[in-house]
Amino acid sequence: MIFGAHCSTAGGVARALERGASVGCEVVQIFVKNNMQWVGRPHPPADIALFKRERTRLRFAAVFGHTGYLINLGAGPSANRAKSLQSLIQEITFAGALGLPFLVLHPGAHLGAGETAGLRRIVEGLDEVLRATKDAKVRIALENTAGQGSCLGNQIEHLAAIYDGVETPARLGLCIDTAHLFASGYDIRTGKGWDKTMRQIDTLIGRKEILAFHLNDSKTDLGSRVDRHEHIGKGKIGLEGFRHIVNDARFRNSPGCLETPKSDDLHEDAANLAMLRSLVTGSRS
Repeated sequence: MIFGAHCSTAGGVARALERGASVGCEVVQIFVKNNMQWVGRPHPPADIALFKRERTRLRFAAVFGHTGYLINLGAGPSANRAKSLQSLIQEITFAGALGLPFLVLHPGAHLGAGETAGLRRIVEGLDEVLRATKDAKVRIALENTAGQGSCLGNQIEHLAAIYDGVETPARLGLCIDTAHLFASGYDIRTGKGWDKTMRQIDTLIGRKEILAFHLNDSKTDLGSRVDRHEHIGKGKIGLEGFRHIVNDARFRNSPGCLETPKSDDLHEDAANLAMLRSLVTGSRS
């Protein structure tokens, strides 16, 4: 895999790239607007130009986005659903302006309506958003979830149902989060367990649809359905679990992005990246 981290855009969107470069990232994930607001202001043309120049100068293998946390396409008719749709449309527009290939999206929560209704609403919401952005090249990478509360996407079958239901599946992709897989019940601590999970994704959706991985250890146990990220090797998945993940030849060129806890000086990202690279056979570290 090609390693990197989610980086803050505080001080300007190009600052995320500078932060990533400072700790040795080869890939960077960003929020395209404030992740806890429905609506954001477009990036000024000068900021967009600087972002593109810095991306070229720093030679990242991949830079992509993550949508805001308020968006819930699984919600029923409501003000929040309307805001979710408009927010996602705006984020796709912002991502397109920045030249990002995809945005990672948590599918949504059914809020008590049940899985069937929630998945139907997610499909309907994606169809509406993708129709409204039909000229955009930005894809939506559905992220598997831990299944906390009424969140959907904790089962690979959920993601497959969304793929099967939307009008334009070519606009979709997948982002596989290791902590979420584990917390939702997929035992990826062994090579056998990892291969079984990847085969299921390949059978139901296709492994070529995986656009990126989130590499996070889990504070919580297998099947806990509690989403708590931990530093690499410090959680319940453990170092040996990540060894076979980062050495999987099928994903040699796939982005593997950290979303682990960090402080302002980013020393935790540097340590986690070094740990991941130390596990790679013929390490590049």
